[in-house]
Amino acid sequence: MQTRCHLSILIHEQAKKYGEKVAMNYRDFGSLKWKTVSWNQFSDRVKQVSNALLNIGVKVQENIGVFAQNTVQYLYTDFGAFGIRAVSVPFYATSSEQQIQYMIVDANIRFLFVGEQEQYDKAHRVLPLCHCLEKIIVFDPSVRIAEGDPSTMYYDDFLKLGEGYPRQSEVENLWSQANEDDIANILYTSGTTGESKGVLLHYGQYHAAFIANDENLPVGENDRIMNFLPFTHIFERGWMFLCLTEGAELIVNTYPKEIQDSMKEMHPTCMCSVPRFWEKVYIGVTEKIENSSAAQKALMKKALAVGRKHNIEYLSRGKRPPLWLHLEYEAFDKTLFSLVRKQLGLEKANFFPTAGSYVSPQVEEFIHSIGIFMMVGYGLTESLATVSNDHKGEPFTVGSVGRPINGLEIKIGENDEILLKGPTITRGYYKRDNLNKEAFTEDGFFRTGDAGYLKDGELYLKERIKELYKTSNGKFIAPQMIESKLLVDKYIEQIAVVADQRKFVSALIVPAFAELDNYAKDNDIEFATHEELCKDPRIVKMLSERIDTLQQQLANYEKIKRFTLLPKPFTMEAGELTNTLKIKRAVLNKNYAEQIEEMYKE
Repeated sequence: MQTRCHLSILIHEQAKKYGEKVAMNYRDFGSLKWKTVSWNQFSDRVKQVSNALLNIGVKVQENIGVFAQNTVQYLYTDFGAFGIRAVSVPFYATSSEQQIQYMIVDANIRFLFVGEQEQYDKAHRVLPLCHCLEKIIVFDPSVRIAEGDPSTMYYDDFLKLGEGYPRQSEVENLWSQANEDDIANILYTSGTTGESKGVLLHYGQYHAAFIANDENLPVGENDRIMNFLPFTHIFERGWMFLCLTEGAELIVNTYPKEIQDSMKEMHPTCMCSVPRFWEKVYIGVTEKIENSSAAQKALMKKALAVGRKHNIEYLSRGKRPPLWLHLEYEAFDKTLFSLVRKQLGLEKANFFPTAGSYVSPQVEEFIHSIGIFMMVGYGLTESLATVSNDHKGEPFTVGSVGRPINGLEIKIGENDEILLKGPTITRGYYKRDNLNKEAFTEDGFFRTGDAGYLKDGELYLKERIKELYKTSNGKFIAPQMIESKLLVDKYIEQIAVVADQRKFVSALIVPAFAELDNYAKDNDIEFATHEELCKDPRIVKMLSERIDTLQQQLANYEKIKRFTLLPKPFTMEAGELTNTLKIKRAVLNKNYAEQIEEMYKE
């Protein structure tokens, strides 16, 4: 049963309830060995952090920064801050120096907690440029602190300031004063369309979100939750906090690239992720099918057809499958599908919330067919994650983003914009009065910038309004939808559609070079560099044929007519991706202007 209380005391209330039960699994920096933290240990450490924060001078509703990847220290710091009514401002571990400098100054941060060497080095370099910044506190004890740096201390030394809880009476007094109008977090948006801005998230929003999500997310104290997305991401943050209210066990995965190994080692029952994770699962499984013997291939295709019929054509529509179909599905589920799930580390899969970008119906159907409940949803930082989601055990439609949560009012405005009002919606942006006036309608609805529609109680997305492209022929193009269709190809790692004010649709494509290199070797295509490989007409022809197949269902004006293969990926360092790996289209258009113009030459 969910524990409903203020976030400032959540961990302590759960410790009373669960005691020595495992609350978190984690690995020390640089270690491969998993360790555990009980609820009692979690509570003790949070109290220690609250006391230490008071001892370094953190005030009520003061902003502190956390610049780190997922770690247990991150959570201790967050909840320690909540315990003294301070505001936690999370930074993505991949943020640039320019980005963190902007956020430190904008939020007037005096105390910044950092993760590893990369984060410390960046913070140390911007320290002279951030006159408000007084102290850097480093989580990883192996970080090399610059010689003569008096402004930095290790987290272990910081914790000593809270040993024995010297100011616990003050902490408990602050618990009693905590209220839903306090700010809990300021989350800076990824800034795909302009300058980053801080979204205000109050405790009241969290409280309302916990209640609304508890009604339709069947997560509980027996679940093991893999934390894959950064805690900075509102999807992971809101979901992770919800799971803590339910008494679920966290598996803190510090390094995203290790996620598949971590899943096999720790066997999570739930994990929130973006669609790209499941696209890679789809690519991996379908590749194994294609490389198997004719008999095995036929058997697996038969199994997928049965899985689709059972889980999509019947269960997703609220219909009971015929007995013969159910028995056939059960046989495949206990053999082939269970083997696939075991290879992923998902032997006890419960459900897997998925959002953040367009979900390919092809991938969604596939994941459901193999017996994994991919819970598609939609949300924003400004809505504290969930606006809508599929409900496990209830009818859902592939292609929708589920049913709106209770307490949220949705209406469709001009240009089919989704407008939101309710207790989970932000009150505005930090120090952005002019922007706040533009962000809300006169009757108080938040403008999402996303186009969509409601049908039979489910919400459907069309496209980001600002990202709709209009060709010179007057046709509107939804780039994310086209991109999602091509990202299921094993040879395509990244893609950016180009179409705005152009005669036809084109694309910049970064190949999956591990796969492409193997293809070249298997087909005796010699190359010295990836640049050479991208220009080889045999490679271009092969990919062109695959792209044509993938976009057969698109209208003619939506189809990619020309594309350019790029020898290096889009990166955050070049300003081409946000911290959440979303494409910054304006930057790509500038960085690859020459290649784009070449595609439109007569």
